[in-house]
Amino acid sequence: MAAVETSIFRSQLLERRGRLESALAEHPSAEQLARLLDEVDAALAQMDDGTYGLCEACHDPVEPERLMADPLMRFCLAHLTARQQEALEQDIEMAMRIQASLLPNRMLEAGAWHACYHYQPLGPVSGDYCDWMAAPDGGLLFITGDVSGKGVASSLLMSHLHAIFRSLLSVGMPMSALLDQANRVFCESTLPSFYATLVCGHAHPDGSVEICNAGHCPPVLVGRDSICTITADALPLGLFSTTRYAASRVVLAPGDSLVLYTDGITEAAGGSGEEYSPERLAGVLRRSYGLAPRHMTAACLADLEAFLAGAAHSDDVTLMAIQRAA
Repeated sequence: MAAVETSIFRSQLLERRGRLESALAEHPSAEQLARLLDEVDAALAQMDDGTYGLCEACHDPVEPERLMADPLMRFCLAHLTARQQEALEQDIEMAMRIQASLLPNRMLEAGAWHACYHYQPLGPVSGDYCDWMAAPDGGLLFITGDVSGKGVASSLLMSHLHAIFRSLLSVGMPMSALLDQANRVFCESTLPSFYATLVCGHAHPDGSVEICNAGHCPPVLVGRDSICTITADALPLGLFSTTRYAASRVVLAPGDSLVLYTDGITEAAGGSGEEYSPERLAGVLRRSYGLAPRHMTAACLADLEAFLAGAAHSDDVTLMAIQRAA
């Protein structure tokens, strides 16, 4: 296991040990607390002898995302008992339901703005982040992002991001200040090995859009006679708490659209290994000018599936189209 990961897990375990010791001081006869403390001490001892993170049955590495969720994990998925597998399946199903409940309605009309999104997890849960809400000024607030990693650990962080942004969006601060605050909170409450790329914006009633890009795939502005991208000029969230973000401003004419997506689209690979690419996506969007958001997203997804020609997706897929009504 990498030294950085071991250091992260050690910090987690030491923090947990301190909490257990404090709890045992108040409840010295609590057998469950004592048993948990023994498990933490055993894991710390395994770090010292270099066996931490190895399955006790087959000695292969335990899945990293499961260790992130529980640093006391002792067995890989292949060697869970039937009861443990059943409990894991129930936990994943509950996580899937919770995550689905956090997603907004698939289509939204907010003043002059019409929007639609498509959200497709690779597995039961996803690390992609997608949200929007009507703004107090009659416009639209929107976010699309992608948490590093896959599986349950990244889905937990997606839920964490959702809570952070939902609490900040209601305050009404400028996009750059909102991202500064969200980054600070995310850094202070997330393991250093995780980060998130995202785009967030405020579409105003007059057709202008204030937008920030934190290391995410460049949004595409689809106009009648031109198409352009809004590049990422800042670091992802979660790397440095002191990172500052700047907003750019674009103006959409009636009928123009802004399209956001995750790399599960542009990096999808067909049978030959060739990636779908931002250029191919831009071509579909250029031909889709003037279509309603739900038809524009459908055209993009249909072209993606045609490109894959039956090949499996390798990542979560999120696509959002926001149009200024004609």
